[in-house]
Amino acid sequence: MTESLEEKRKRAQKILKILDSIYPKEKTALKHRTPFELLIATILSAQCTDKKVNEVTKELFKKYKRLEDYLSVPLEELEQDIRPTGFYKVKAKRIRECCEILINDYKGKVPSEMDELLRLPGVGRKTANVVLGAVFDVPGIVVDTHVKRLAKRLGFSDSNDPEKIEKELEQLIPKEKWRRFSDVLIYHGREICKARKPLHDKCPISNLCPSAKKD
Repeated sequence: MTESLEEKRKRAQKILKILDSIYPKEKTALKHRTPFELLIATILSAQCTDKKVNEVTKELFKKYKRLEDYLSVPLEELEQDIRPTGFYKVKAKRIRECCEILINDYKGKVPSEMDELLRLPGVGRKTANVVLGAVFDVPGIVVDTHVKRLAKRLGFSDSNDPEKIEKELEQLIPKEKWRRFSDVLIYHGREICKARKPLHDKCPISNLCPSAKKD
């Protein structure tokens, strides 16, 4: 029997209520002091854990305090400084291009609009939503690998397209709770609903999950 949109909404909001009481209220696990530092950290977080990014940025942000600092060193030096995050050659190139655009077009400030953030190299909707939510309190669903996986397991989306998943999840939760919903799904994906083997016996929402019932 196909679940209606209204039934999905009720289930999603029950899931949010349960997980909201369990997981931390941090806006992002990425350590930063400024909007720009969060932007850099989020670019580095592609295909990398937040824990590893925080280890790298602890030293990186001591060395690179201004946008201009990322442009004043040889590219190879920046690459080595971010190497542990993986894909360091591509990330270094994007960070430098990003700095140039921010300096030339935005007077060194991180823009607060989705369309403007998407102009920046290395910034997709996931990165933009992380920055908008954590820095500017703009509601948004952050679709990372965990949210993508859980959206499918929970029966909220059968798409592999992050933008489509984002739009489908937006329909289930009030706008002011979009960010929190994606945050708790990310935490739950790390702790319980793991990629290889979800821990159904430890899951507080197993009775609301179609995948748990199948398994």
